[in-house]
Amino acid sequence: MAKGKGMLEGKVAIVTGSGRGLGRAHALAMAAEGAKLVINDLGVEWDGTGKAKGPADEVVKEIKAMGGDAVANFESVTNFDAAQKMIESAVKHFGKLDILVNNAGFLRDKMTFNMTKEEWDAVIEVHLTGSFYCGRWACAYFREQSKAGAPIKGRIISTMSHAGLLGNAGQPNYASAKLGIGALTMVWGREMEKYGMTANAIVPMARTRMTTQTAGLGGMFEKKEGEFDDMAPENVSPLVVYLASDAAQNINGRWLSIRGGKLESWLPPQLAKTIDIGRKWKPQEIAQRIKELGDLSLPQMSL
Repeated sequence: MAKGKGMLEGKVAIVTGSGRGLGRAHALAMAAEGAKLVINDLGVEWDGTGKAKGPADEVVKEIKAMGGDAVANFESVTNFDAAQKMIESAVKHFGKLDILVNNAGFLRDKMTFNMTKEEWDAVIEVHLTGSFYCGRWACAYFREQSKAGAPIKGRIISTMSHAGLLGNAGQPNYASAKLGIGALTMVWGREMEKYGMTANAIVPMARTRMTTQTAGLGGMFEKKEGEFDDMAPENVSPLVVYLASDAAQNINGRWLSIRGGKLESWLPPQLAKTIDIGRKWKPQEIAQRIKELGDLSLPQMSL
């Protein structure tokens, strides 16, 4: 636990998919800053198969060994009613909810021409639909509390990916879901601001079971002996702690990346340039003048 008063002292948080990897790191970091945690995890493998209670139970033990408080939760983010029960679990065990971290997910990578309907649906469901389900019930809770006169500083922190921002080949399902989460984050920020809740998204880059399974990434996530481990999941969690705290009340609807020691802000899609002729265009005119909009070839992936 943090010495003295932590940044999240008295807060109650749910972290989905917090039995391993980034979710576990977030939960431990939040507990160290005084938060009480609902550790939600089904214990699935990196591709969503299997199920086990061990990972969530182990994180709860770790938090309690630190002097913190946590309970395990085994509801599925892909079930609308189960997502409501997750919020109810926080209120039942700790009296309230302050923070939701949408982190749960898995991969089923394929090139588009090889991807099955099931592979598409499963990944969209756990990442995008799962974030919506949990966020839907969290938003309802924060709105109800606000309308009842309770002072609200609610937080939803969701997880995007560079795969979505850059359009990584071989991940059409995952990239689409992650960029969709970015749009959902902005919507929640606008809808919920008047109720005292903020919504932000993190864009992490770290070594997890998922990233080590992603084709084409080579050894970029390998730990280098004797050097700063820039791909350790724990590097991402300070951003989650900060966004969850009262200090971040004025940050809303944003996409923030953290990778190693680099803290970065990403801009949502922005209008780049306009040509206005004040009337209907002819196709031939577009062909003649479209170059005035600049280079319209596929952007290169770079970080």
